Amino acid sequence: MTNIHLLGVPMEEGAGRRGCIMGPAAYRTAGLAEELAALGHNVTDLGDVARDDVDTVETEHTHLKFLPEVAGWTRSLHAHAFEQAQGDALPIYMGGDHALALGTVTGHVAAAAQMGRPQYVLWLDAHSDFNTPASSPSGNIHGMPMAFACGLDGFPDLLGKPLPAKLDPTKLCMMGLRSVDREERDLLQSSGVQAHDMRAIDEHGVARILRPFLDEVAQADGLLHVSLDVDFIEPDIAPAVGTTVPGGATFREAHLIMEMLHDSGLVTSLDLVELNPFLDERGRTARLMVDLTASLFGRRVLDRFTTSY
Repeated sequence: MTNIHLLGVPMEEGAGRRGCIMGPAAYRTAGLAEELAALGHNVTDLGDVARDDVDTVETEHTHLKFLPEVAGWTRSLHAHAFEQAQGDALPIYMGGDHALALGTVTGHVAAAAQMGRPQYVLWLDAHSDFNTPASSPSGNIHGMPMAFACGLDGFPDLLGKPLPAKLDPTKLCMMGLRSVDREERDLLQSSGVQAHDMRAIDEHGVARILRPFLDEVAQADGLLHVSLDVDFIEPDIAPAVGTTVPGGATFREAHLIMEMLHDSGLVTSLDLVELNPFLDERGRTARLMVDLTASLFGRRVLDRFTTSY
C-alpha cells in the first residue's frame, strides 16, 4: 500500500489556450481517487493548490505571456512540492498545463538535494519544453520548465529567489519527442539530456529505452519524478490537449511504461498535465489518463475488464 496525496493545480496561464484550468476537476470526475483506492492505496485529496500573489516580474523578454501569474504558480507549487517531498506520501499533481513543472520539479530537486539523494526526472511528452525566454518563439511558458529546472540562463525571477538546486540534465530522460523548436533542439543536444524521439521508440521499443534509465536510478538510490503530458499519447486516442502532434505513443506503449515504472518501485512523485476537458470527447482522455495512472500504481493486464457498447 502507498500513501498518495492528490493536489489539484487549476493552472492554464502557461499554455496557449484556455481549458486546462478544468483538468483537476476532470480527474476527480473520472474517478482517479477511487481507482487508486480500489488498488489498495491510501488516497487523500488535498484539494486545489492556490496561486501566490505576484504583481510584476521584471524581464527584457516582453513576449512572455502571463508572467506574473506563472510566477505565482511557480512559487506556490515549489513550496508545496518541497513540503510533499519530505513527507511519507507520494504526491500526484493534477494539472493544469505543463508550466506547473516549473514549481513541482524544482521543489522536488531542492528537497532531494537537502536529503543528499540524486533527483531524476522522466519526461513523457511530445515536446521537450527546453526553451528559454530568448529561444521561445511563442512566449508560452509551458514550453520552458525543463530549461528552468536545469538552471539555464535568461529566466526572469519566477521563483522569487535563486534556484536552491538545479536538476542535473544528465538525470533527465525524455521520451516521445516529436515537436522541438530549432534553437530549443540545440540547447537540448548540448545539455546532456537523455532525449528519445518517436523514431527511437519505433526502432527500439519503449522497454529497451526505459530499462537502462530505471537501472541508473536504482543504482544511484535516486528519487524519480514522472511528468506525463497528455500529448505524449497519440491524439486519436487522447484528443483533450491543445498541443496535438500526430504520431504519439500507442495505448499499449503508454501502459507498458506505466507497468515498468510500477515494477521498478522507484517513482516518488507524478505530474499529470495538459488535460483540457473542453477539447475532450465524453471524457475519454480523462479516463485514459486515470487508467494509465492505475497501471503505474499496480493494475495488471490480467485485471483489465471488458467494456460492452
